[in-house]
Amino acid sequence: MLVAQAPIELTCGMDIEAEPHYLPGRRMRTEKLWRELVGEQLRERRLERGETLREVVKRAGVSAQYLSEIERGIKEPSSEILAALAASMDTSLLELTSAVVTRLETSTASRGATLSLAA
Repeated sequence: MLVAQAPIELTCGMDIEAEPHYLPGRRMRTEKLWRELVGEQLRERRLERGETLREVVKRAGVSAQYLSEIERGIKEPSSEILAALAASMDTSLLELTSAVVTRLETSTASRGATLSLAA
């Protein structure tokens, strides 16, 4: 005889989607991850162009779900995928990553830290 049981709660009580800086078993991060900054940059560029996910992914050759996950900072894309996404939005990999570095420098400076990038 089968007995119905209540579903088992497997979360730690925190909504990880709502807390992007949460690392299980560790302290809270004080800065965003590279994948989060790349995702923000891609979404901003797409929205500035007035494009939907479907329009961009059709040209880039990736799925809408994957681009959505990249934009939300969930997935970390390869350099090939980043290059394809950049090209699909009429920009270069260099321009895209430079914009991410600029944002990282700005956020680091606003926290009073210094960032030095080798030339």
